[in-house]
Amino acid sequence: MENNILVALALSTFAGLATGIGSLIAYFIPKPDMRYLSLSLGFATGVMIYVGFVDLFFSAKAVLGLGYANLFFLCGLIFIFLIDHLIPHIHIDGQLDSQCDRIYRGGIMITIGIAIHNLPEGMTVALASLADLRMGVPVAIAIAIHNIPEGLACSIPLYCATSDRKKSCLLSFAAGLAEPLGAILAVFLLYPYLNDGTLAAASALVAGIMVFICFDELIPIANRYGNEHLTNMGIIAGFFIMMIGLGLMENF
Repeated sequence: MENNILVALALSTFAGLATGIGSLIAYFIPKPDMRYLSLSLGFATGVMIYVGFVDLFFSAKAVLGLGYANLFFLCGLIFIFLIDHLIPHIHIDGQLDSQCDRIYRGGIMITIGIAIHNLPEGMTVALASLADLRMGVPVAIAIAIHNIPEGLACSIPLYCATSDRKKSCLLSFAAGLAEPLGAILAVFLLYPYLNDGTLAAASALVAGIMVFICFDELIPIANRYGNEHLTNMGIIAGFFIMMIGLGLMENF
């Protein structure tokens, strides 16, 4: 179990640091093609929805039964919904093309909001990894992909307002480090209670969180910066890759 915990923390750190990668992209690619953002977010959506329903929810249902699996899935939806609405948070949608004359405060609020929202994402990666490493890896990759534009959203307003690339980059990385912090909290709070039942409940809870993130943030933002066809192509690609990947893992 100790090795699984270290892997879970490493995967959460990897996903969180992708926020900093987004800030670096903002510096070195002056005019990124937003169609690629649309396609990549669609891909992340496909991965997360497929893993959430086919792996996490299905495994929870096998242990808990459909009723309890549904209950914990619903709890995951409600949990992330409350975080999204009760904690001040500016969505990354529309922030990439903000004007630079009044955005410093907005940049700080975006960074704080993303850091807060990274906490449950870190818990998601950790719990998925502890339940089954085969699920933890694709979940971490999908969340890392969706963290990259969050890094863009943090760094561009701050850089425009301060002209300080180093400070903007460091703040973006700091927002990403909330992700492994969430994983640490999950491990220390839940580790004494981990068994087949709690892991199954956590899997259903995580599935609800992932599905909410997909429909609340990823799909709307992907459509904004590309179009529905590009987003759907990414989603189908995410489904297809996970079908192959999980199919291959079944044989090991």
